[in-house]
Amino acid sequence: MSALLIIIYVICGIYMLLNFKYDIQMFQQNSYRISRYWNWLKRNLSSTWRLFDIACLFMLFSTLIPSEGAALIVACVALGKIFMILKRKYKKPLVFTKRVWRLYSLTAILSLGAYLAMILVPDLGSPQYPQFVLALGLLLILSICSFIPVIIADVLLMPVEKMINQSYVNDAKRILKSMPDLKIIGITGSYGKTSTKHYLQRILSEKYDVLITPGSFNTPMGVVRTIREYMKPYNEIFICEMGAKQKNDIKEICDIVHPQSGIITAVGPMHLESFKTIENVQSTKFELADSLPSDGFIVINNDFEYCANRPVSNARAIRYGITNPEGCDYIATNIRYTPNGTAFMIEGKDGFSLEVETRLLGECNVSDLLAAAVMAIQMGVEPDKIRYAISSIQQVEHRLSMKQTPGGVTIIDDAFNSNPAGSKMAVDVLAHFKDGKRIIVTPGMIELGAEQDTLNEALGRHIGENLDVAIIVGEYNRQSLVKGVLSADFNEDNLHVVDTFNDAQRVLATLLKPGDTVLYENDLPDTFK
Repeated sequence: MSALLIIIYVICGIYMLLNFKYDIQMFQQNSYRISRYWNWLKRNLSSTWRLFDIACLFMLFSTLIPSEGAALIVACVALGKIFMILKRKYKKPLVFTKRVWRLYSLTAILSLGAYLAMILVPDLGSPQYPQFVLALGLLLILSICSFIPVIIADVLLMPVEKMINQSYVNDAKRILKSMPDLKIIGITGSYGKTSTKHYLQRILSEKYDVLITPGSFNTPMGVVRTIREYMKPYNEIFICEMGAKQKNDIKEICDIVHPQSGIITAVGPMHLESFKTIENVQSTKFELADSLPSDGFIVINNDFEYCANRPVSNARAIRYGITNPEGCDYIATNIRYTPNGTAFMIEGKDGFSLEVETRLLGECNVSDLLAAAVMAIQMGVEPDKIRYAISSIQQVEHRLSMKQTPGGVTIIDDAFNSNPAGSKMAVDVLAHFKDGKRIIVTPGMIELGAEQDTLNEALGRHIGENLDVAIIVGEYNRQSLVKGVLSADFNEDNLHVVDTFNDAQRVLATLLKPGDTVLYENDLPDTFK
């Protein structure tokens, strides 16, 4: 075996191993669920990245190029792609958890084992297709179908992962059992749950020692990790964010933590690719209410039809709202936007009245603050402390947070998880700015199932009716958004369609003047480029 051939083998082997990293990254973004990962694969199997490998495979077995030359070309392509992999940046990079290391290691062992067998087993090949051609051909097939070794490795590891996860769950239950006085509050909803979690923590911290699930630790194992790594014996309240993409996801978390109270912030058309129907979303979100004890209570946002029409009989239901005050126990009234933020009044059926001010913008934030305030009232926090806490809440990054640039441009950042209700509210907030051009930069909304095109077209129409400049990013929702914008008699000269956010920045550089306001609405993760 020549030194050049060894180098070719090594380069191609390294490429194959690095290629698995992206597949595992996407598998992680799809919650390690093979069904979700497969849905993503169906949209991305024909990517240019795989087409290069397919072209190399055909070239390798072609008689048009000598086998040695074809092998060298394959190695050069692999080397170039190695540099691309190492330089590539992601909005949601692969998190190297212990599970990822186990999955990556087994995937590598399976694939390298097959690759090395093709290299080392004697008497393989023929004059037309030498052994190195067969070995490199197998490597290219494994790279083209790199998702297959990942899925096989995951299936083989399932018993191990189940055993490990159950040991973590048991440990989390043990910790909770050792803290009988701990009050546990669950928060779920199609949107608004993360903001509400942070606002509630700030308000309750005026009276209690509060722990929340950090970041997006809203899966069963994320909650378990929070309990095992962050919970302290002196914590008095645990606020547990509960995310869901399919039925029983919320119930699974509730079976671990057993909340005594909770908040349902919304039921809307999110994750319809996995839920299929809004009724499935409703039943899943209300798994939180259904899990509560008879002496518990649930705080429900009545502004959403599928919240308002769902009765709760097993626990006390406290309903709040802004746009649908009928049947509400607490409402927000007299909402006023000011240069410093928002002011509004909290009113309750029992005569409760509290005027508050916040630095936050938008009706969606008012709704989330109202939910947090209602829960705080039930937890015995004094009105003056609620008012003070709301006034001191800092803007949550990427959720209608506002800042001024040195050049006099206002930036409204609403880049986290756009949804039909939130995106409409964000556009409404931007519409209140009158001094300069009102500009939106958006790729639209995702994971809306069969309603994807319809809801993005509606967003485009709302943009066209209220704003001055629209910059549409990417291809995923381009057609629907553009159709909606133009249906509102929007000036086509002020509609810009670009491929990436970097291209959007270049367009903005030619447009912006002091006094202008830019809204960044949603930022697609790597699974939806």
